[in-house]
Parts: sequence; structure tokens; C-alpha cells
Amino acid sequence: MDNLITISPSPHAQTPTTVSRLMLHVIIALVPAVLFALYYFGIGAAIVIATSIVGCIAAEYLITRYMLGRKPSIGNLSAVLTGLLLALNLPSNIPVWMVLIGCVVAIGIGKMTFGGLGCNIFNPALVGRVFLLLSFPVAMTTWPEPIVNRMAYTDATTGATILGQLKQNLITPDQINLLDAALGNMGGSMGEVGAIALLLGFAYLLCFRVITWHIPVAIIGTAALFSLCIGAPVGVEILSGGMLLGAIFMATDYVTSPMSRPGMLLYGAMIGIITIIIRQWGAYPEGMSFAILIMNGVTPLINRYMKPRKFGEGRATA
Repeated sequence: MDNLITISPSPHAQTPTTVSRLMLHVIIALVPAVLFALYYFGIGAAIVIATSIVGCIAAEYLITRYMLGRKPSIGNLSAVLTGLLLALNLPSNIPVWMVLIGCVVAIGIGKMTFGGLGCNIFNPALVGRVFLLLSFPVAMTTWPEPIVNRMAYTDATTGATILGQLKQNLITPDQINLLDAALGNMGGSMGEVGAIALLLGFAYLLCFRVITWHIPVAIIGTAALFSLCIGAPVGVEILSGGMLLGAIFMATDYVTSPMSRPGMLLYGAMIGIITIIIRQWGAYPEGMSFAILIMNGVTPLINRYMKPRKFGEGRATA
């Protein structure tokens, strides 16, 4: 009985791609961003990243094993990726206990509540990040200055982000060095610094066909065009904050993004517009996380009305 053959109608496809392989590709693509974070923020970055990854793995194992009574699924590396993405959305001086709370919320509420990988509506890492932002706003908006005292952790020298300074009219766009923004020499969460590192990861994901260009390009292009229309500094809006991290690694999540390419373009365009609206007129200087979560909720509706073309379906020929 163990050698039964499963028979199914065509089309048939065979590929070595697995969930763990895809997760590993994304983790590898994030390596440049992790290295930038370690260089700029030192020991604080190492502590937060390690804590977040271990916390997410432990949370998923314990919930799956003891609450759901199922075989642990940590082998597919999705918990590792969630922990890494959550860490890159946090300041490098946030206390360990807050990181662990974020891990429990990301895995327990953002993922396992819906049934686990493939069933969640919202990006788990962003659920954890937004929960921490709303619960501990001071800790989540106290940004260590890069390079300064890299051996410090919770007592690191802090300052406002570029977007925060613009929001408070402390600086003008002309005073911002875009090269520093591209190289990561600015305050912010660990994954917000180093546009070059994030773009290297984007190139890797495209080369291995882990993602397509549609969502990232739609987000960045729409955000740039909308910023230009309202007179916001385009370079600053793209290179600072969570724009690139969100567009490349968060919004492209397979589970929470649309299936069809037209749907991806609409999804990305709306994220770009919502992000700039929140940045310019909202209470927070950054809006990427909120924009992605909002559009995660709209994804089922997009999938319903913008379905992928069925296999073999096309225009009739005479």
C-alpha cells in the first residue's frame, strides 16, 4: 500500500522547489542587510537578531507541539525568516523582553492563529512589529545612531530618523545626503539602513526567480511618482525608512500577496500610495508597515476579481 501511484489530470509539473528552499533563498538575500546592520549597530544588532530568530522558532515549536498537537513545522525555515524580518524591523537597542513579545505575537497571532504557514492573512513579522509599535511607542521610535559606540546596547546614543526629522521640520530635504542614505549611514531600524544591501538582495531574488519584479517595482514606482506630484523629496522617500525593505521582502510574501500579475501591480501601487499618504499626512513619519498590512487584508478581494488565467485558456483562433 505504500507504493500506490497518485493519478491526476494534466497539466503535470515537477520541480525541486520546496518551502524550505524558498525560505533559504530569502534568508540568503537578506545576508547583505544583516551584515550592514552588524557593521553599523554592532552588538545591539547581533543581540536583537539572535533573540528574534530563537524566539520565533521557540514560539512556533511550542504552539505547534503543545497547543495544536501537530508535528512541529520549524524545519521549513519559515519561523527563521519571520524572526529575521521582525528583527530587521526593530531598533538595535530594543530590550530583549520586548523582542520576545514581538515573536510571540508574530507567530502566535499573525501566523498560527490562522492555521500556520499558508493560511495567515497578514504578514506575521509586520503583525509583530506593529504590535510593538503601538504597545511600546517610545522604545520603537528611539533609534541608535549608526557606528557611534557600536559596543553599546540599551545605552546606545540615539537620534531621530531622517523621516522623523523631516516630519518635525528639523531639517530640509536639501540638508539630506542621499549617499549616506544609500550606504546606510543614518538612524532607523536595522533593515531600513543600507539601500545598496537591500537592492543586492532584490537582484538575488530575481536571479533565482524567487519573486517577480511586479510588486517591488509597482511600490517604488508609484511612491516615487506620487511623491513627485505632491512635491515630496523623491530620493529621500525611496532611500529612507522601510520603503525598500517592505517593497522587496515584506510585500512580496507569497501567502499575503495577490496571485495574478495585474493583481500584484494594483497591490503594489496601492501600498506605495498609502505609504506616502501616511508619511505626509499621518501621525507617524513611516507608513510602510501599515500600508502592507492594509493591502494584505485586501488581497483576497484582489484575487477574487483579478484571477490568474487558467492553464490553456486564451483567445479563440479561427
